[in-house]
Amino acid sequence: MDTTVNLAGVTLKNPVMTASGTFGSGKEYSEFVDLGRLGAVVTKGVAKVPWPGNPTPRIAETAGGMMNAIGLQNPGIDVFCERDIPFLKQYDTNIIVNVCGKTAEDYCAVVERLAGEAVDLLEINISCPNVKEGGIAFGQDPKAVEAITREIKRLAKQPVIMKLSPNVTDITEMARAAEAGGADALSLINTLTGMKIDIHKQAFALANQTGGVSGPAIKPIAVRMVYQTARAVKLPIIGMGGIASADDAIEFILAGASAVAVGTANFYSPAVTIDVAEGIERYMKGYNFERVTDMIGLVH
Repeated sequence: MDTTVNLAGVTLKNPVMTASGTFGSGKEYSEFVDLGRLGAVVTKGVAKVPWPGNPTPRIAETAGGMMNAIGLQNPGIDVFCERDIPFLKQYDTNIIVNVCGKTAEDYCAVVERLAGEAVDLLEINISCPNVKEGGIAFGQDPKAVEAITREIKRLAKQPVIMKLSPNVTDITEMARAAEAGGADALSLINTLTGMKIDIHKQAFALANQTGGVSGPAIKPIAVRMVYQTARAVKLPIIGMGGIASADDAIEFILAGASAVAVGTANFYSPAVTIDVAEGIERYMKGYNFERVTDMIGLVH
């Protein structure tokens, strides 16, 4: 039975990885999960300089999920390269670095800094607000998506995954823009924008007022967007959004995802990624799939 998948020329031992921002850079989870059993570890977002993140409270529970407004708090690229990459290199897994920024120059500085580092793929978080364009996220304007993708591809030494925002009218328009800019792969979906109000305090549950909704509640939306995107572009897709079991992951693969990322579920079940990988293998045996790649996009 062959569980390997090819993502933009990089071979993953299985299609299961972590979703950025839910797994740190692996260290926090390494006592619960053998990182070497994962197809890849996707790091928390890394910026050119340290970001303090948003004021607290910045996490709230919702029905069927959670909301966060962490604000991409991170120690910056220098600390990441000195501390986190050497830690992850101890494990037989692929390293995918999530890159964030507030301007095109910010992204490019991180991508250039990573050119000489032993990381396998770059995942570009284009849900960040573009400060030069009045704060609209890079990923909400197809012209901006294509431009930032092209700029990053010019400098990147590793394959580039563009992480698409679902907070748009037509996800396929953004996917086509990323493809036109030269992206090697796509990941979707990022969180949906939501709000929660504490009725006892008559106040916003998050200091930021709005936050990103994740968890099982968003899964049907994510599966639909992966399906649409898989039919619109020729790029491999990493599907994510509410995956909490192997069954969830298999839905994404059947819809057209080449790999899957597990996010919110890590918070309440730290070894869930291993359960998902093992469950996919059981499903393959049960339904006589010789290769996991035979399952990709089977439903259409």
